[in-house]
Order: sequence, then C-alpha cells, then structure tokens
Amino acid sequence: MKRLVGMAIIVMTMAYGFAARAEEKEYDPAKVSESLKAIFQFGSVETKRTLNANTVTVMSGTIGGTYVQFGADLASVLDDGNKLRVLSIVGRGSVQSVADILFLQGVDLGIVRSDTLDYLEKKGFAKDIKKQFTYVTKLYNEEMYVIASKSIRSMKDLEGKTVSVDLPNGGTFITATNVFERLGIKPKFAYIEQRISMEKLKAGEIDAVICAGGKPYKSVSQFKDDRFHLVPVEYAKPLQGDYLPATLTAKDYPNLIAEGAQVDTIAVPAVLAAYNWAPNTERYRKLALFVDRFFTKFPAFQNPPFHPKWKEVSLSAPLPDWQRFPAAKQWLDAHKIEPVARSRFDDFLKQKTAGGKLPADSEREALFRQFQAWEAEQARAQLRPAQKSR
Repeated sequence: MKRLVGMAIIVMTMAYGFAARAEEKEYDPAKVSESLKAIFQFGSVETKRTLNANTVTVMSGTIGGTYVQFGADLASVLDDGNKLRVLSIVGRGSVQSVADILFLQGVDLGIVRSDTLDYLEKKGFAKDIKKQFTYVTKLYNEEMYVIASKSIRSMKDLEGKTVSVDLPNGGTFITATNVFERLGIKPKFAYIEQRISMEKLKAGEIDAVICAGGKPYKSVSQFKDDRFHLVPVEYAKPLQGDYLPATLTAKDYPNLIAEGAQVDTIAVPAVLAAYNWAPNTERYRKLALFVDRFFTKFPAFQNPPFHPKWKEVSLSAPLPDWQRFPAAKQWLDAHKIEPVARSRFDDFLKQKTAGGKLPADSEREALFRQFQAWEAEQARAQLRPAQKSR
C-alpha cells in the first residue's frame, strides 16, 4: 500500500512538473515584459543603450496637482515598449520646471505656465529666456482660486491681509504676484506649501490661500469648511494681456460655491515646453519621436479615464511670443491642421464689428483670449449630456 501511495505521489509530482514547464513555455515572462528582459540581461551594453535611446522624460508638478495627472496620462497612453517610454517625474512647480528644463540632466520636457517666463524676464532674473525654449503645444487653462472667509467679498478686501501664495518655485506664486501687482493690491505674502496653508487657514493663522490649477483641482475640491468660500477675481483690464476670463460653478466646487451660484475668476495657459535643441542632435530626435506619437494618439486623451482638461487642448492653438518646436509644426503642417479657432475668431470679428473696422492689436489679442475661453466652456457644455447618458 505504501508503495502504491509513493508511486502515486511520484506520478503527481511529474505531472505537475510537466504542467509547470508547459505553462512556463506558454507564458514566458521574458516575452511579456521588456523590463524583465532588461533584468535577465543585466549588465548588457545593448540593454543600457536600448533603454535610454527612446526614453523621454517629462517634468510634471507637485502631488495632487493637474500637472502630475497629465504626466501620468502621457505615460499611460504613449508608452510603447522600447519604441518609446515616457517617464513622468514629480516636480516642484512651474519655476522649478523652467530651471530643470534648462539645467537638469536628462529632462526633455516640462509643463509650465505661460506667464512664468515673462515674469522671470520682467523681474530681471533672466534675459531673452524664451529664445531658449520651444513649445510642443498649449495644453489647457488653469483657473485661479482665492479661498478666504466669507467676510472677504473681493480681492480689494485682501489689502494688508496675510495671503499664502505657495512656495516661490511654483507657478501659483508667479500668478498671484502678477495679479496683485497689476491690481494695485498689497497683501502680506506667506510662502507656505499648499496643503499646510489650507490647515493654517482653518486655524485662523492666515487670511486667504491662493491656488492655481486646472479644474477639478484636487486640493480645492477636498477643502471643506462652511466658514470659507471662493473670492471672485474680476477680469480687469490690467490682467487681460496675459490671462483669460473663467467661471467656477457649484458643480465644480460644491463645498465652496452655493447651489446655482457661480464665481468669476481668471485662468492662465499651461504649456508643454522643451529646451530649444538643434535639429541634428539626439535630444531633438527623441522629442520628434515623442511629438509624432503624442499627436497621432491625441484623440485617446479626450475620453475617460483621462483628466477632463484634455478636452480643452487644441494641438494647433497658437501661443503668442513663443516659438513652436519645429517637429511639432512640421507634423501639423503635414496633416494640414491649422489653428481653426483663430480663423473663426477673425470671421466673428468681421461679422460683429460695425463697418468691418477691427480693434487695435492689443484689444484684439485680449478679445481672442476671451473667445478661446468661451469656446473651451462651450466644448465642455456639449460633452456633459453625453457623459450623463453613459
């Protein structure tokens, strides 16, 4: 009996071994994952070359912000084995990303706010800095949020008050500084990391917190305290050269806006930027590879589960005073994709302007920015019924 049991165990073990070998043959992990291949070939010069040849790094932003989510989306859609890998890096904000693109080894792209470079030049921190940058595409518009107690009814009420504007290496600091300077309002700035500043606001240690990011902006959505609300930011003339009008509703932030109400604010464009590499360099080649796949796969970003702000992105949208990355322009030209919004705007002006007389260039650019913001809002409104029916 013992002998029969022993033979049975041997047979079962052999059968299991054959099955395991068959399974290994069918599901060879080295055929499934390029990463495992790299491990199996540890120390190979060819592996090192392959992994580095087509990896493009994107400097995104801080945890909880829209930049980080966009970086993750880019990696999710565009990764294609060894043909292209998008490595999204958690960053420290728009100002730091400018420095990283210029000086940090291995950084190919970064998401920055369009007002950052102008600020650095106007303050004398940099000269002709835009010549060192190109842009792949304008991304989306980032709304400005001013969270304060309900006793603060307007921006003017923040005169002399303590206002947190995040850390000086971020885009929020730039935007807040610009806005207060142009409006002639002088608060007491506090440079506090955003999550900490929210807690200090609740504790009464500061009077307001400024945030800037694409809605829905996580830290603002999660802020819950009935004592506070969003303060309106008027689209005053001093702001119209660099910013866009925007509207926030109770649907966007029910914790801070009453049902049926809305709050006017401003927005600033986010830009996918790169260093101005010469066309015959290896870094230029990798960026051109990224552009081709990004632009080709772009429709995928317009649908869930990716960030809703992708619906605002128009690859061909012009960006005043910036130079387009040549490979991006060549791709758009080859596919005959033109900045349609600009032509529609020109037609709109001709029809609406009395006697066909067009406004001055400065007024025209401000009107176009408003037109862009209006079109983005209309696009979102058209998508809402479709999303509800799912």
